[in-house]
Amino acid sequence: MAYTFNSAAAFYGDPPDARHPWAVHDMNRPQPKLVTPGTFSTQDQAGKPPSDAIVLFDGKDLSGWASAKDGVAPAKWKVEDGHMEVVPSTGDIQTREQFGDCQLHVEWAAPTEVKGSSQGRGNSGVFLMGICEIQVLDVYDNPTYADGYAASVYGVNPAMVNAIKPPGQYQVYDIVFRRPVWKEGKMLDPGYVTVFVNGVLAQDATPLEGPTGHMKRTIPGPFPEKGPIKLQDHGNPMRFRNIWYRPLPPRPIEGGTDGGFLTEAATTAKRQAIAADIRADAEKQKGNAVAYMLRLMESLAYEKDSATAKQVEELAATYDAAIKALTPDDVKAKKDEIRWVHGAVGYTVRNGYLPESLPLKADLDRIVKEQKWDK
Repeated sequence: MAYTFNSAAAFYGDPPDARHPWAVHDMNRPQPKLVTPGTFSTQDQAGKPPSDAIVLFDGKDLSGWASAKDGVAPAKWKVEDGHMEVVPSTGDIQTREQFGDCQLHVEWAAPTEVKGSSQGRGNSGVFLMGICEIQVLDVYDNPTYADGYAASVYGVNPAMVNAIKPPGQYQVYDIVFRRPVWKEGKMLDPGYVTVFVNGVLAQDATPLEGPTGHMKRTIPGPFPEKGPIKLQDHGNPMRFRNIWYRPLPPRPIEGGTDGGFLTEAATTAKRQAIAADIRADAEKQKGNAVAYMLRLMESLAYEKDSATAKQVEELAATYDAAIKALTPDDVKAKKDEIRWVHGAVGYTVRNGYLPESLPLKADLDRIVKEQKWDK
């Protein structure tokens, strides 16, 4: 990055530690990816997905979908007026692509004409990875068993609320899915699913453990790394529209290197990589001796490399000699620079990356106090 004294921030808050590769307020931490938000749907018009979404159904065709019987044959549901509709007895359909952890958006509508009751009325399902069902059901004034309500993790956990609109209207599911993670026969993370129905929280990080099933209790077991999104043909002419998906980054338990709960080994590896990146950036700053020194100094917060520490001490000695040779007016003209170097040196010494006896620290402490910049 282009170095400025502001970006040094002398060098942030609490430093990296054994479980956190980043300092607090760390400017080296990657900036969030820019995503242009989508628009909300109305009953008459589907909204626009976010700019980074993978669109699974845009209302035009089923080219991205196949029969769930073999994952190859064309899907036999019909498409009209911007939605797909279940053709009863043609079978479930699923995406041709496969996905893992995700944010999933699905809009569905039960028939306006009410037929049947309980599970026989407006029934379908959204199957995450093809094996974990989030129930789709017209439960508007339609009691049924609790773990089969709309937005239930079918057979596992009832929805916290019934936020379904009258039949014929589009319902909106926003789902955050994290699959169970297993390694060598041991479950490391049960996974979870969060579901909003029409903007109302219905599942709050509900543990998954294993696949769902009808009249069968979930048995904990490994999930594949990827699987399709499947929609169910339960004999009702349900409509679906505006289906899109956003992949989620890996969790620390499966090798992700941001956020909390990292292992010490993963944190150490990440800190070493950050330090290497900063040292590489420092080489680009060699034309600016102060920036070069500060950037190398900053790398010590991530990896206490003895060769780098020695180089920083040599650069600090050169800078110290230059500062002591300044006239009082020159010192005042370099106020911003000196204050940032002072803060960086203080941070580095305070956290044990450079020795307390570093001459530059004592000289900068004196200058800052004499100029009353510490006030």
